[in-house]
Amino acid sequence: MLVINSRLKIPLREFQFTFARSSGPGGQNVNKVNTKATLRWAVATSPSLPEDVRRRLMARCRRRISSAGDLLITSQRFRDAGRNVADCLEKLRELAREAAQAPKRRKATRPTRGSVRRRLEQKQKQSQKKRLRRNPAGE
Repeated sequence: MLVINSRLKIPLREFQFTFARSSGPGGQNVNKVNTKATLRWAVATSPSLPEDVRRRLMARCRRRISSAGDLLITSQRFRDAGRNVADCLEKLRELAREAAQAPKRRKATRPTRGSVRRRLEQKQKQSQKKRLRRNPAGE
């Protein structure tokens, strides 16, 4: 069970892992051992996610979601597959934790009297500067 927070838990049976050879340096080991882990999760059809969290997660991770609705997360930080699987799960946990927090609603505010005054003064100074750059009217 992947625990996101107290109300959100995802069973591990919903995830599929595939392994491939990692890129980059690693000596002889890199050419013969499949250590890169790819997590595939059908986020669009997962029964474990509430609808609002699913929408936020899919909006936030739209580049990682395939046309079939699967979320893809890869890891090749470590030299063994087990730690890369754990890293994939940790990445997913962090993404889901961020999506589980509802965004704060913006409270409409008015600009202060001082900020309005400063803005208008700045506009007048800029206008005066441009006016002084013009050619005189008689020429």
